[in-house]
Amino acid sequence: MQPLVILDRDGVINQDSDDYIKSPEEWEAIPGSLEAIARLTQSGYRVVVATNQSGLARGLFNIDVLNKIHEKMHRHLSMIGSSVEAIFFCPHAPKAACACRKPKPGLFQDIALRLGTNLTGVPAIGDSLRDLQVAVAVGARPILVRTGKGRGTEAQLADKGLAEVEVYDDLAAAVSHLLLQGQEK
Repeated sequence: MQPLVILDRDGVINQDSDDYIKSPEEWEAIPGSLEAIARLTQSGYRVVVATNQSGLARGLFNIDVLNKIHEKMHRHLSMIGSSVEAIFFCPHAPKAACACRKPKPGLFQDIALRLGTNLTGVPAIGDSLRDLQVAVAVGARPILVRTGKGRGTEAQLADKGLAEVEVYDDLAAAVSHLLLQGQEK
């Protein structure tokens, strides 16, 4: 069975914005992130994205715009011979009390169900506390990158009981480490 990696989107794959990514024009890949995804897929990994997209519930963009943003990401990945298998997203606002908004485990449980896999030990790479907390909740392997909100998150790790979380400068560095570990097995 192919190994799986779960990636957050904003702040990991593309530049983040406190004002949300509301259009394809605002979506800009973090340097090296798409190439890192390509290295994963070319090494036999399945790659999926798990992202909170509360901008939908806030009325900042609609599902058609979100699909266009994701089409842009898919197009840029395909230009370098890569792809992500699926994008799972929570469309709800933080106060909606849904089960799928990270750090709640619903989105990750949906990934496991739809892909027919167990998430124990699966690398889950994110830039925020909620990304790490959901990984811990489902038994996945939380990995923090310093891009996006990552530097601020890193400063909170010890206080949140996450001092042992692996931390890398960006997705490219995290992927290099994962692939090196895979070669050592």
